[in-house]
Amino acid sequence: MSATHTHAPRAGRRHLRPLSIAFLAVAVFMVVEAVAGLLTGSLALISDAGHMATDALGLGMALAAIVAGARASTGSGRTYGLYRLEILAALANAGLLFAVAGYVIIEAVQRLQQPSAVLTTPMLVVAVAGLVINLVAWRLLRSGAEQSINVKGAYLEVLADLIGSIGVIVAALIMILTDWPYADPLIAAAIGLLILPRAWQLGQQALRILVQAAPADLDLDRLRSDLTGIPGVVDVHDLHVWTLTSKMDVATVHLMTSDGTAPNPVLDQARSLLQDRYHISHATLQVEPDTHQGCSELSW
Repeated sequence: MSATHTHAPRAGRRHLRPLSIAFLAVAVFMVVEAVAGLLTGSLALISDAGHMATDALGLGMALAAIVAGARASTGSGRTYGLYRLEILAALANAGLLFAVAGYVIIEAVQRLQQPSAVLTTPMLVVAVAGLVINLVAWRLLRSGAEQSINVKGAYLEVLADLIGSIGVIVAALIMILTDWPYADPLIAAAIGLLILPRAWQLGQQALRILVQAAPADLDLDRLRSDLTGIPGVVDVHDLHVWTLTSKMDVATVHLMTSDGTAPNPVLDQARSLLQDRYHISHATLQVEPDTHQGCSELSW
């Protein structure tokens, strides 16, 4: 028996417009910053441009995943549509962040051994403009990051790049005021190190969803106990809870009842418990009498 359910609009679709605006702003300025980095010789500026490139690619993948997920049907064997594209895009974003961080750190080590001249004033101007762009993108994505792991991935990239822009400004000011050439590669390395923990967090969260682990904040023992406490239920087995995509947890469970217990009240109470207490609105519930032996035949 399956509980009746409906789904609210996907969080990612609700934030399609701010994602689009942020993507255009970041993509355009990424080109500006990359050219400026090459002309000024600033590794910090180039590293920030590289990070903005992953921002642009990450935002683009986020947009593509949301559009594809919104348009996907459940035909051709896709019984859950293409909602998982959000998670795959988030995992790809994490991989890109790791790659950029590695490149920046290696290049920074080489620059520390052999510093190069940097045109600091143009570097400062471009860094300030980059900070403004990142502030706009950060503001656009902040609310969506709380509702969608895909939007969260883009938000984390923009947030890290915002801090990176501040670092480039600091490096430019230090070199303008002191002529110390190591400020540029040191700040670049710091930007690379800043990226790593955010990439790890995002990748870990995406992988947890892809391996269909239970949500990290869900107490399975408590859920099992609550379901067992429903009048007439004598056993709970084959309990599975996983996350399909952002803000969409799914559950399946067998509820064994004492002989003669009406199934509909048990079904209704279990559905209400899952939705009201655990925020699981998509649940498949099987109610079976304790005289039923079919589940014992399962081999896994």
